[in-house]
Amino acid sequence: MTALPYDPRRGRWIPWVIAGGMLVVVAVNAVLITAAVSTFTGTTQRQTYATGRTFNHVLEEAARQRDMGWSAELHREAGQWQLQASGRGGAALPAGTTLRGLLVRPVEGTEIPLAFAGQAPGRWSAPVQAMAPGLWEARITLLAPSGERWQMRERLILP
Repeated sequence: MTALPYDPRRGRWIPWVIAGGMLVVVAVNAVLITAAVSTFTGTTQRQTYATGRTFNHVLEEAARQRDMGWSAELHREAGQWQLQASGRGGAALPAGTTLRGLLVRPVEGTEIPLAFAGQAPGRWSAPVQAMAPGLWEARITLLAPSGERWQMRERLILP
């Protein structure tokens, strides 16, 4: 049996392939890290730890509002935001109930106040303002003259 002669040129490309593969990995990681750092931070609320520690208060407030039995529906119609609200079992809300509204863009923190005007008992409307398309959150607070407060948050996706 004859041995093949050793040729040093035959395996010279192998270290270059390994180095090229590592450069591809580093380049991909650099692109992903840049994209991660320059986009959405993932945090939409300040002091998340403190909020998490007091989450039982959030649950208690949700139970209180559920026990009130109030409900509301927000929709966009003919250049107006329309809000229809009612008490337990569809009953009318107490006379003198007032409304505060705010549209918030969760990612950017942009806030647009809504100037609601009463149309009828339990019905309010506010003019639609120019808003960027995408995800928004409507934050509505109903205040009864007796001091009762009911809050609603609704996610809206605008075209």
